[in-house]
Amino acid sequence: MATKQNNKDNRLSDKEALHLAETTDVSPGQAKEMAEKHGKDKAKEEAKNFKAEG
Repeated sequence: MATKQNNKDNRLSDKEALHLAETTDVSPGQAKEMAEKHGKDKAKEEAKNFKAEG
C-alpha cells in the first residue's frame, strides 16, 4: 500500500504521468505508482534510476 508523505496529494495527472513516461523508460502506470510511493518531486529521479538499472 502506498504511503502518504506530509498529507500531500502525490498522485500524477494523466498528462504528468505521460510526460514522465515519455522522458524515461517507465510506463504511465509505473510513473503514477512511483509518485504515490515516493512523492511527485522524487518520482522523476526514481524513474531515471529505473531507466539506468533496466
